[in-house]
Amino acid sequence: MITGLLMSINDPRWGNNQSDDKRGSDQGPPDLEDIWRDFNKRLGGMFGRGGAGGGDNPPPVSPRQWGGGVGLIAGVVVLLWLGSGFYTVDASERGVVLRFGKFQEVTKEGLQWHIPYPFESVELVNMTRVRTVEIGFRASDRAKDLHESLMLTDDENIVSIQLAVQYTLSDAAEFLFSNKDPDAMVKQVAESAMREIVGKSKMDFVLYEGREAVAKEAHLLIQRILNDYKLGDYKGSGIQVSKVTMQNAQPPEQVQEAFNDAVKAGQDRERLKNEGQSYFNDVVPKAEGSAARLREEAMGYSGRVVAQAEGDASRFKQVFAEYAKAPEVTRNRMYIDAMQQVYSNTSKIMIDAKGNGNLLYLPLDKLMQSGQPVQPDAASATSSKPAAPETPSALPRQDADSRSRDALRNRERGDR
Repeated sequence: MITGLLMSINDPRWGNNQSDDKRGSDQGPPDLEDIWRDFNKRLGGMFGRGGAGGGDNPPPVSPRQWGGGVGLIAGVVVLLWLGSGFYTVDASERGVVLRFGKFQEVTKEGLQWHIPYPFESVELVNMTRVRTVEIGFRASDRAKDLHESLMLTDDENIVSIQLAVQYTLSDAAEFLFSNKDPDAMVKQVAESAMREIVGKSKMDFVLYEGREAVAKEAHLLIQRILNDYKLGDYKGSGIQVSKVTMQNAQPPEQVQEAFNDAVKAGQDRERLKNEGQSYFNDVVPKAEGSAARLREEAMGYSGRVVAQAEGDASRFKQVFAEYAKAPEVTRNRMYIDAMQQVYSNTSKIMIDAKGNGNLLYLPLDKLMQSGQPVQPDAASATSSKPAAPETPSALPRQDADSRSRDALRNRERGDR
């Protein structure tokens, strides 16, 4: 009917009633009011109603026109139904197509199409949005959940652990079909993993030096548990843990003061140990250095004495060989060397001539310093007679020493 109506509109004579004397000979364009009135009449006749204006009844609609109108309406409805299958997927999303509720495929970003409802449906899943799960506390109302935070350590102490787990999605299909409540599942897995790690660690390690290590180990354990999770035909949860952060780690509030005292005592102990170690590092190296120096000096003294003894023994052997050849000459020479060695270490000499009772004082130190002749001290002599010839004046130092040795040698020979 609508097709026929459109064709009639294109006809310039459409709407003109040939029986109408007023418009029978008019070949101009039809009036819009007449066109609309005629359309309403025809539409009313199609549904068995009279014209809205109460005028003459329109001509009956033929079955062919009725079928054409229904087909056109059905075609428009089908086109609208097929057009409802178009959908758009953003760059951060993935589209999961379900056919009668069963997984069919995953579509990527862009304009996509699926068989419209009720045959297929699409679930859009945001893959890049960071989701956060809190264990042991609630940041929204700033409250603690002791049921989640209190954990037992390996040394049978209780600690309060608060951590936050951030995660994204790695597989849209696994995320939809393997998780009924993903936040609750991640929360339970994180709590279980943290209790396992804390249960194998000491309290001091968890509270102080091992916080980063505990968080890192918890990250790996949570991801491994989520990857091994299996539900039906889907292996894995489709969740990728991005970060695990320990917000707080402390003993329970009921024993906080006692724990602080214990921590302070431990710090004092470590301080005293460090001071003792510092004193040890200062004293022991000095003592070891002194001991090493004494050992080296002792070894040097031992080597010097042994070498001197060996040299003396060798010299004695050589002297003995010469003594066997000329005993008198060797003996005199040994005596002269001994006297020279003795007198070279002293600056004052007291000479007593045998049988005369005279004591002669010879100040060699002053003689060596001034280079002038020295007279015997009259106060030191007990007799007016000289015990030996006077020392020649104005003699050099070496000549005076040689003359003194010669005088002593002659006197000793005379005594013999």
